[in-house]
Amino acid sequence: MSPLTERLLLLLCLALPLYGVEKVRNRGYRKDPDADKLGSCMQGPAGTPGREGNPGANGIPGTPGIPGRDGLKGEKGECINEIFEEPWRPNYKQCAWNSLNYGIDLGKVADCTFTKLRSDSALRVLFSGSLRLKCKNACCQRWYFTFNGAECTGPLPIESIIYLDQGSPELNSTINIHRTSSVEGLCEGVKAGLVDVAVWVGTCADYPRGDASTGWNSVSRIIIEELPK
Repeated sequence: MSPLTERLLLLLCLALPLYGVEKVRNRGYRKDPDADKLGSCMQGPAGTPGREGNPGANGIPGTPGIPGRDGLKGEKGECINEIFEEPWRPNYKQCAWNSLNYGIDLGKVADCTFTKLRSDSALRVLFSGSLRLKCKNACCQRWYFTFNGAECTGPLPIESIIYLDQGSPELNSTINIHRTSSVEGLCEGVKAGLVDVAVWVGTCADYPRGDASTGWNSVSRIIIEELPK
């Protein structure tokens, strides 16, 4: 709609109420009570909505609330004592013999005394040396460790065996081979303090003994080491 048309409509709306009053005066018509308010003009279209206003300022902080009631009493806690252990220190020993040449078939071959520092540790033991067994018929010998005179029970004995089925009929003699061998294992349950660690030679169950030899013409050694569990 052009600006000129808008002005004409405005003038027409202003003149119509006056025209209604004049009719009342001249002709005695009853005046419409709403004529002064509305006239004879039609309501125009709704205008374009305005823009949103700026957000308002923050309100004043409220007063602090009333403190809450005390909670229920908690259960009694446990007291834990911290245990500070000393760092683990290596503890080992070696006993060695040159040309032990021990020819017994039953009994102690060699021993080595060791100081064990803790009761909750384990002992690792190793015997290394030349072993030999000979016999004309079948025989068997075992080499084993003892700790203060008793074999290991934590968990089982530490041993090594040699079994010989027969001799050498072709040469009318017995086999006589010396080989460097080892007996090794871990033993738990040995108390702290001085421990007599020994290597023994004995018989196997259900087999006759033969002619045993330990440490012939070579170095033999026992190594003992304390290990944490």
